[in-house]
Amino acid sequence: MSDTAQARIALRAAALLLGLSAMPAAAQTDFYNTDAGRPLQIEDALPVERRAFELQAAPLRLERSRSGVYHWGIEPEVAYGILPRTYIEVGVPFAFIDAGGEQTAGLSGVEFTAFHNLNVETSIPALAVAATVRLPVGALAADEAYTSVKGIMTRTFTWARFHVNGEYTFGSRLDAGDVVGAGAAELSSWLGGIAVDRTFPLRAMLVSGEVYAREPIHTDEAVEWNTGIGLRYQLDPRFNIDGGIGRRLTGDDRGWYVTFGTAYAFGLPWRR
Repeated sequence: MSDTAQARIALRAAALLLGLSAMPAAAQTDFYNTDAGRPLQIEDALPVERRAFELQAAPLRLERSRSGVYHWGIEPEVAYGILPRTYIEVGVPFAFIDAGGEQTAGLSGVEFTAFHNLNVETSIPALAVAATVRLPVGALAADEAYTSVKGIMTRTFTWARFHVNGEYTFGSRLDAGDVVGAGAAELSSWLGGIAVDRTFPLRAMLVSGEVYAREPIHTDEAVEWNTGIGLRYQLDPRFNIDGGIGRRLTGDDRGWYVTFGTAYAFGLPWRR
């Protein structure tokens, strides 16, 4: 066999290997970038890419208390990578509360979030900060605006990733009789927890678990400990789905909850 023929075979083999290796990588763009509530409460320190949009069409959270009350929460959100490692997000949460024969539904606020990743993870963990303003808009919203600040840390090992979140909310606490929407619009005086996830890149899938504590915004409720597990799967480079299930271990109302969400990432047609 001539040197030219051998070179052609080598080039074709290299092209085939590159094509095969690129196939799973194309579905890795977003499945490991977890957000609060998708699928778990504890999120990672990765931002939305610059000049990219992420549309969360129908993130759903269903809670059931021991007394049999169901809380449904749906919060459509859109995020935009406005600067390097920085994005802004707008969310409009809706809530539906079914307490036996009494049902209540309505808008439970409008949320504006700014997220900034401080550094790319190297020998030190990735760090990020976020701030959220919840405006009193809707029948199931609180009577005043609340501002929350959050610190996020992510550390990656060969076998798993670990995430630590700490959040504090500024504003007066609610009375026992005040009703607010469930899910993403649910307020906490403070929240802190840890999550661990395992990625399966060749399958574009992520499996995660978490433990966190939160102090409800209502004055008569004790600190709650929660735990949950979740799954996130990328269907194609732009579209992913996720789901989770969890339970309150302590507190005044120990119930369970499930989450389900979808997200679609895209860019402006006239920008790369």
